[in-house]
Amino acid sequence: MRVVIAEDSVLLREGLVRLLEDGGIETVAVAGDGPGLVAAVADHDPDLAIVDVRMPPTHTDEGLRAALEARSSRPSLPILVLSQYVEERYATELIGGGAAAVGYLLKERVADVSDFLDAVRRVAAGATIIDPEVIGQLLGRYRRDDPLNSLTAKERRVLDLMAQGRSNTAIAGRMTVTDGAVEKHISSIFAKLGLGPAPDDHRRVLAVLAYLGR
Repeated sequence: MRVVIAEDSVLLREGLVRLLEDGGIETVAVAGDGPGLVAAVADHDPDLAIVDVRMPPTHTDEGLRAALEARSSRPSLPILVLSQYVEERYATELIGGGAAAVGYLLKERVADVSDFLDAVRRVAAGATIIDPEVIGQLLGRYRRDDPLNSLTAKERRVLDLMAQGRSNTAIAGRMTVTDGAVEKHISSIFAKLGLGPAPDDHRRVLAVLAYLGR
């Protein structure tokens, strides 16, 4: 296997070269910035590019941008991104659209040499490898963004009874509240779920579908 490494830290870069060499993997070129990565991929046509997200000059997303640029000219290029921290936006952009042969690992994973080399080989073979901590944070954000999480306990109870096909009067009887209180809860549910009045939509049905499809 032939690999290109883009990492501005000389110490880490040389460490990666040594780890790969010990694992029988050849590093054909190294780069310290984005343009260097793009040029190295064009010159050497590697089996895999290992890329740091943050590179000069701004140390924000130059590495990822360069990797995506390199892949635009060679769509089949496997990319393994290494990052110091979980950066959700970059992880989402990299793996968006169901892309294959991509990986996103935290740099601390390199310390486990066998797991790191396994990830390198699997990404080069076409697999998608995402660091468990990255997955955890992405799922956590999606859960936080779920509008159903903004419902109060009583609103959830109302929505649950709505999903059972109960009328407002039946819901009021079950919860020992007035019909008016139920209507207020339902109005709040519609607002929190972003279900505004629309002539062609049945908001009650849409709310139940959102609840059941969670």
